[in-house]
Amino acid sequence: MNAMQLPRTYNQNHIPRKYTPGKRRISIYWTWSYPWEAQRDPAAMENRFSTMTEVRTVLWPAYETPEWSAAQFLQGIAGTLELFHRSTLSFQQIAGEATGHPVAVFQRVDQAGYKLPIDERILADTDTLMVFGLDHLPSEQEATRDEVASIREWLKREGTCLLLAPHHDVGFTSDMKQRQMEYLHHGDPLVPRQQRFAQYCRSLMAALGVPVINQYGLRPAVVKGTKEIAPLTALRDIDKLGLLNNVPTFNFHPHLPHYEITEKNSKAIHLLARQPIDLDRPHPFTATGNTEFNCLLWMPPTQERAGDIVLVDSTNFTTLFGGDESLRHFWKNLATVK
Repeated sequence: MNAMQLPRTYNQNHIPRKYTPGKRRISIYWTWSYPWEAQRDPAAMENRFSTMTEVRTVLWPAYETPEWSAAQFLQGIAGTLELFHRSTLSFQQIAGEATGHPVAVFQRVDQAGYKLPIDERILADTDTLMVFGLDHLPSEQEATRDEVASIREWLKREGTCLLLAPHHDVGFTSDMKQRQMEYLHHGDPLVPRQQRFAQYCRSLMAALGVPVINQYGLRPAVVKGTKEIAPLTALRDIDKLGLLNNVPTFNFHPHLPHYEITEKNSKAIHLLARQPIDLDRPHPFTATGNTEFNCLLWMPPTQERAGDIVLVDSTNFTTLFGGDESLRHFWKNLATVK
């Protein structure tokens, strides 16, 4: 039985997980409206996910085996969204083994059209809430007052952790030359010249007083002569949660967001790690002298908030772009935060 894959369930009500001292209950929340994203016009040049056909074309022959055929797998944008879901299964397995609880996965609007705001139904049996900001800005996803109030109340509970993961903001300018420069910098033909993500996370950060904005889509540097991502510049002395224990690198992804801290000299938020940028590919951000981007931040508890807030990109929890021992250590560290 151990060698068999467990049966999969879909479109069922969540079964609450019982509290276990010292064992975190982790939940993933995809901020998108699945129907809005999946039904975008494939002829649109901007602000949409790739279709599965485009993925197959660019990554050929990686998806040319029968399990990815039209008889067995969605071929439009919906297929690409399902790739994101499948890519977190390794994280879910490792986190589940570390905590003894299955990782719950929710969507703001799911495939069946059910809308689920973040409220007590999600938060009651969640200790770590991971908010994956992959909603395109034109879909106009916004955190409501009730959601903000629910999350604020939840963060008063000891031991909670809110992980915010707004993705990149590529081509936010009307300057076509800059858009082309950004495109050539990251070098991913599946990303359009403008692809702006994470309105939901942005609205939530504004409401909760998180002084961060996601900017650009930056390509990490690699170790010279290899394809290995360059090590993080880690500020381990202030990493009180131990997130970076045995973690020299994160995941390579060609267009990662810079988490700009908008309140200079703020003592409320701590920068834990920066990622070196590929300086051989010109970009407006590096043209101003920047050589690294902020990739891991932490807001410790306050008098009003007992829980922690962490910011790190969602691609660090997927296997679409690889994954190694360092990343698995990061997953375990997050899953076992005390």
